[in-house]
Amino acid sequence: MSGDHQALALVLFSAFVAVTLGITTWVGRNRRGSAEEFYAGGRLFSPMENGFAIAGDYMSAASFLGISGLIALFGYDGMLYSVGFLVAWLVVLFLVAELVRNCGRFTLADVVASRMSARKVRIASGTSSVTVSVLYLVAQMVGAGSLVALLLGGSSEAARSWTVVGVGALMVIYVSMGGMRATTWIQIVKAVLLMAGAIAMTVLVLVRFGGDVGHLLTSAAERSGHGSDFLAPGLRYGGDWTSRLDFISLGLALVLGTAGLPHILSRFYTVPTARAARRSVVWSIGLIGSFYLMTIVLGFGAAAVVGTDEVRESNAAGNTAVPLLALDLGGGAGSTGGTVLFAVVAAIAFATILAVVAGITLASSASVAHDLVASLRRRPGRDRARDGRPPRRRLGEVAVARLAAVGIGAVAIGLGLLARDLNVAFLVGLAFAVAASANLPVLLYSLFWRGFTTRGALWSVYGGLVPAVLLVVLSPVVSGSEQALFPGVDFQVFPLENPGLVSIPLGFLAGWIGTVTSPEPPDDARHAETEVRALTGAGAV
Repeated sequence: MSGDHQALALVLFSAFVAVTLGITTWVGRNRRGSAEEFYAGGRLFSPMENGFAIAGDYMSAASFLGISGLIALFGYDGMLYSVGFLVAWLVVLFLVAELVRNCGRFTLADVVASRMSARKVRIASGTSSVTVSVLYLVAQMVGAGSLVALLLGGSSEAARSWTVVGVGALMVIYVSMGGMRATTWIQIVKAVLLMAGAIAMTVLVLVRFGGDVGHLLTSAAERSGHGSDFLAPGLRYGGDWTSRLDFISLGLALVLGTAGLPHILSRFYTVPTARAARRSVVWSIGLIGSFYLMTIVLGFGAAAVVGTDEVRESNAAGNTAVPLLALDLGGGAGSTGGTVLFAVVAAIAFATILAVVAGITLASSASVAHDLVASLRRRPGRDRARDGRPPRRRLGEVAVARLAAVGIGAVAIGLGLLARDLNVAFLVGLAFAVAASANLPVLLYSLFWRGFTTRGALWSVYGGLVPAVLLVVLSPVVSGSEQALFPGVDFQVFPLENPGLVSIPLGFLAGWIGTVTSPEPPDDARHAETEVRALTGAGAV
C-alpha cells in the first residue's frame, strides 16, 4: 500500500486510540473503586446505551473482517456465519437475558452458585469462562495483525507481531484503568462507527451495481472462479460427509454459543433492572441484524469487485476482503478517494478490535478475580492466624482483577502470534463451540431444572469443556494440514474442524448423568428462591 494509505490510516488509528484513552482516563478519575463499579459500571446504563454496547461487544473483527472474507472466498457457505450469529440472539432474548440479570451479580458463576456448593462451581465456571475468553481474544489479535500487514504491504511479519503486542497492551490499559464504565463507552463509540462504515460501504456496493442484487450475485459468481457453484451450498462444507457434519457442528456452535459467552452475559448486569436487560437485547438485535445483512452484501461485493483470487492472494484466510473492497470502491490504488475510504475502513476495523478485546478482557479478569481467586481464598481456616501471627494482608478483588487482565493479555498475545494465519471468523467459531459446550448446559440446567445438583453442575462444565478443547487439539485446526497451527506435524485424530456436534451434547449429557447419580439431594428451597428471583426480580441485586 502507498505511503498515503499508511499515513492516513495511522492518523485515524491514533485518533481513536487517543479518544478511547481519554474516556478511560476520565472514567478512572471519577470511579468509586468498588467491585460493582469495576465489573458493572454502577448498573447505571440505559437500555439503549447497553444495547449499543452489546452490539459493539458482539460485532467483532470476526464479523467485519472474517465473515465478509469467508463469503468472498466461499460464497453461500460463508453466509452460515452471518445467519448463525443473528439467530443466536433469539436464544439470548427468550432464555437467558432477563433470568441472568435477576439471578446473578457479576459473572456466569453467580447464577449457578446461587443454588449449589458455591466454591466448586465457581472454580469450574471461572475456568470455562477464561478458556472461552482467551479463544475469542486470539481471534481479535489475528484480525489486528492481518489488518496492519495489509496496510504495510503484507511484507512485515515484525509489524504484525508488534501490532498484536500493542493491541494487548491497550486492552490491559482500558480494563485496569477504566473498568466496565470506560469499556461500555468505548463499545458505544465503536458500534456507531462500525454501523456508519458498514452502511456507507453497503450503499457504495449497491450503487456500483445499480441497486440490482441479482447483478451483484452474478458478478460475484463470475469472478469467484467457481461459477454457479459459488451461489450454492457445498463449496466449503458439502464435498463429503465430513464437511457436511462440520457444517452442522458449526451451525450448532454459532446458534447456541452466544448465550454462553462471558463478555455478553456480563453486559446484562450493567443495567438497573431485568426489564432494562430485555430491552437492551431488543436494541442490540436491531443493530446486529442490520449489520449482518450488510456483511452479506460486503462479502459478495468483495468477490464481485475485487475478485476471489485477489482476496486470497492478499490473505489466504480472507481477512482483508473488506479493506480491499473499500480501496476499489473509493477509486482504486493511488486515488484520493481510495486512500481515504481504505484508511477509514481500516481504522474502523482496528477500533472494532480494540473495543471487543477490552470487553472480553474485562469479563475474563472478572471470572479470575470474582470466581477463581475469591473461591480459593474461601478455604476453611485459610484466614486463621498461625503461631499467633495475624493473617497476611491480601489484594482486594478489584486489584486482583486488574492483575488478571495483565496475565490474560499476555496469554492472548502469545496465542495470537501463533494463530495469525487462521481466519478470524473460524477462530470465533471455536470459542462459540466451547461456550455452548461448557457454559450453556450448566446455565440452562441451573435456571430450569429443579433437581439439578452440584455434581451435575461440575460434570456439566467439565464434561463440555474438556472434550471441546481436546477435540480442537486433535482436529485439523492444530495439525495435519498446511493451514494448521503446526503444519509440520500430524497428530490429528478428530476429523471435524469444529467440535460442537460432539462436545455440546456431551456437556448436556454429563450434567444429566452427574445429577441423577449424585448422592446429594437437590435443594428445593434454594431452587424455589432462584426461580422466584429469576421470574420476578424479587431480591435481585
